[in-house]
Amino acid sequence: MMSFEIAEPQTLSEALALLDPEDPSVRAIAGGTALMLMMKSGVFRPTRLVSLRKLADAHTRIDARANGELAIGALTPLAALEDAPMVRSRAPVIAETLRTLSNVRVRNVATVGGHLAHADPHMDLPPVLIALRARVAVASRRGTREVAVEDLFAGYYETVLARDELISALIVPAQGERRAAYFKCTTRAADDWPALGVAVAVDGAGSAIREARIVLSAATSKPARLRAAEAILGEGTADAVLARAAEAAAEEADVMADGHGSAAYKRQLVRVYVQRALRRALGAPGVNERAQR
Repeated sequence: MMSFEIAEPQTLSEALALLDPEDPSVRAIAGGTALMLMMKSGVFRPTRLVSLRKLADAHTRIDARANGELAIGALTPLAALEDAPMVRSRAPVIAETLRTLSNVRVRNVATVGGHLAHADPHMDLPPVLIALRARVAVASRRGTREVAVEDLFAGYYETVLARDELISALIVPAQGERRAAYFKCTTRAADDWPALGVAVAVDGAGSAIREARIVLSAATSKPARLRAAEAILGEGTADAVLARAAEAAAEEADVMADGHGSAAYKRQLVRVYVQRALRRALGAPGVNERAQR
């Protein structure tokens, strides 16, 4: 591993000042669970790492706003997010999803902001957050802006963040009558990536659905909403409607063949897992919340 500089700023503004918008070899590091692997394998060779470790006290809060939103500091460890009573009561699908994200050692170190900024399409939280209409606060020396998580990912391991920008917070809207679920297809091996992840959220009471979001991940280059399938759910929640939505999702999804299976196999997974996730979100009996392959 090549030598590099490591800086340890005390504040967010100091950290932002140390980032270089023109130099891709300068990178912020939070938990480092992914970045260190990239460095060890030679994929990333930094000249400077800006450690965010000393900023943790100011950016690990989980607060409930007056409008019902959750504001989550970007340096909050995933394990803390999983265990937070406020998250479990206001957005339980997040806590449920985190139970099978990698392993507890990783979740104790990995941070919310780093998880999102890494933009690995196999990660579990991005599709869930997109389904929940979450957004991130992004800070730079020019000020702060908000980006919907849906718009954060530009491609395979790519985001819309500039090199001198950092995610400072995750904001999850009040869920109201929205019901959500996440399913993934995986062997559950410790080092296995999911072949497919599906997050759904339905807004409405009973069989009347005002809005539906279906988000696919892992089988695609970035998390993707399946809008044709979403539109069908406006017709209700009957079995025939759910089956048509799943079929539309399989036709619409731009899936990739890889070591987990062919494109045809992935489309069949979409058909099965979209229905499972929808039934779980709608409270159908007999659906295991963490069904695996």
